[in-house]
Amino acid sequence: MALKITDECINCDVCEPECPNEAISQGEEYYVIDPLRCTQCVGHFDEPQCQQVCPVDCIPLDPDFEETQEALLAKYHALQAKAK
Repeated sequence: MALKITDECINCDVCEPECPNEAISQGEEYYVIDPLRCTQCVGHFDEPQCQQVCPVDCIPLDPDFEETQEALLAKYHALQAKAK
């Protein structure tokens, strides 16, 4: 399942540089996560790094993008192949 940033985001800028997949970017009002690039850090870290650094706990799972661990790992491998 991809993550999403809620409107509780305070635009503190700490999550964007932590994302190894470059899935986080500045939206119109607050940061947003591209669900096609979000792997919950599977393949990189044991825990989603954006959730670890968020001071207001505004990054829950996105129920609109349910994915298994296997699907997240496959997405990770696909993103890595494109990066080469």
